[in-house]
Amino acid sequence: MADRIYSIDAMRIVAMVFIVMIHTDPFAGLNDYGNMTTFVIKTTARFAVPFFFMTSGYFFAIKAAQRDPADYVRSRVTSISSIYVFGLLLCAPTFLAGRLARAAVDGRSLEQTVTESLTEYVDPVALFYYGTSVSDILWFLPALLFSFLFVYPFIRFDKGAYVLPIALAFHIVGLLGSTYTMFVDIPVEIRDALFFGFFYTSLGFTIRSRDWKPSASRSRLLGGLVVAFAALQLVEYYVLGYLLRGEAFGAYVYAPSYGISTALFTASLFLFLLSRPKLGADTPLPSWGSYAVGIYVVHPAVFALIRAGRDVLEASGYTIDGTILWHLLLTPTLFVLSVLVYLAADRLRVIEIGGTHWPGEPWLRAIRSG
Repeated sequence: MADRIYSIDAMRIVAMVFIVMIHTDPFAGLNDYGNMTTFVIKTTARFAVPFFFMTSGYFFAIKAAQRDPADYVRSRVTSISSIYVFGLLLCAPTFLAGRLARAAVDGRSLEQTVTESLTEYVDPVALFYYGTSVSDILWFLPALLFSFLFVYPFIRFDKGAYVLPIALAFHIVGLLGSTYTMFVDIPVEIRDALFFGFFYTSLGFTIRSRDWKPSASRSRLLGGLVVAFAALQLVEYYVLGYLLRGEAFGAYVYAPSYGISTALFTASLFLFLLSRPKLGADTPLPSWGSYAVGIYVVHPAVFALIRAGRDVLEASGYTIDGTILWHLLLTPTLFVLSVLVYLAADRLRVIEIGGTHWPGEPWLRAIRSG
């Protein structure tokens, strides 16, 4: 494709590595220096989820200009829903098995554990809107789906110029209710579409709809801004997590989801990638980008199995999560196993990489055509 943005495709898989590291907490708890390292990793990695929202918004603007926006939204809702269902079907039995194992060890009722778990899993608000009923990690998918639905009316009524300011207003409320809680107490869950996904999706949409195309000559400036805003985010989180609290740096890991500097960091990175569209074109990274969504939905279940194995070893007297080897191997092991499981699901025709993720649909299609 002549107009393919290789740099964004490549960054998808890089961002996915950072998301996995957010969940594995590499080096946390080893010592103060380990906590400091984890703080730097998790703080720097916070660009990753906003990047995926921005990318979705950017391509939403492209598709909306090429076809009926309503048709595109319907196709994205179907696609995201299929991926979400695939993730739920992987996570639910795995997480339930883990809860039952812990209940058995603690001597609690297995029947009650099943009842409580299933009640949580089918909670309608958590399941359909927040995406946290089974696994907190899957929140991104419903948030992305609803972000599309929030942006669409502005396109439908030709009010695209207003979408970013309105989304920004909601995002400010979200920051106050999550990171800057010393100013206001918001008694609702705010890591969702309205307060976070909507803003970053709108930001990507606005960059494309206003045809912001930074030239290659500005890539060095934009690269400098990426580094500067990444450093600013470290400073912001350090001040919030340690300086204002009077806590020693490294005593624990402070890593909120988003800060004021996150938008500056993510936006400058996105614009830098647009200024260098062929960055990574000569590497395998752009083609690996198509695996990012699969790694995202698979890795919570794989991680649960890895932690279960760790618990078994620790129950046998082998404390491995306090070793440097565990922290060095956990992230790459989780990443590689998640890729293998995703590829296996495709090979077994459970899902189709680059196509439908409705579990079993490719297999049924093959049966009908055969």
